[in-house]
Amino acid sequence: MEILSISNLSKNFYLHNPGLEIKSCQNINLALEKGEFIGIVGLSGSGKSTILKCINRSYLPMQGEIIYDSEAFGKINLSTATEREILYLRCHEIGYVSQFLNVMPRTTAKEHVMNALVDIGIDAKAAEIDANEMLVYFRLPETLWGIYPATFSGGERLRLNLAHAMVKKPRLLMLDEPTASLDNKTKLLVRDMLVKLKDTNTSMIGIFHDIEFMDGVCDRVFNLSEGRFVS
Repeated sequence: MEILSISNLSKNFYLHNPGLEIKSCQNINLALEKGEFIGIVGLSGSGKSTILKCINRSYLPMQGEIIYDSEAFGKINLSTATEREILYLRCHEIGYVSQFLNVMPRTTAKEHVMNALVDIGIDAKAAEIDANEMLVYFRLPETLWGIYPATFSGGERLRLNLAHAMVKKPRLLMLDEPTASLDNKTKLLVRDMLVKLKDTNTSMIGIFHDIEFMDGVCDRVFNLSEGRFVS
């Protein structure tokens, strides 16, 4: 059963000063089954992240439909959903791991992970226990838990992003280069956690440059070149 269906998705960007139009992804068609993991590979600048950001509605598609089978709303087109609906889905059903950290001001690393659970109605004490476990799992030293993440290294920020997105076990999880700045031991932790999430029926789309990392994790792999899927 499909949890996500993308039809004829296209997204261009306009640079008004030089008057340029940059074509990012074009005519993307993709169906993700419940509990399936799809990987997307391709050169930098081929449009991989644009697809994920359109699903997350960080970008508004120029055309096409992104139909998500939501627990709260039923089948909903993420391209035209209201901002209120999108905010609800990001909080309760959809997770997104970016290479870049976005944390509310004056929020510590531990609070950032806890808030992912508190926001969906989990008791604060239970949320703290789960947050602690996830921070330990991703090898973030306890000395950093009470610190504002703006001071973190690139690898520490990525591990915090992973903990924040995965602690609530979302129905749909998108991963944009989730191992880009991690050492090999931590990459294996990420891999193991992805397998555990698959076992709990989380559906995932991930972007990777490390194809070997994807072996045995992804069910299908798509190659994106100049904004289009190729054989």
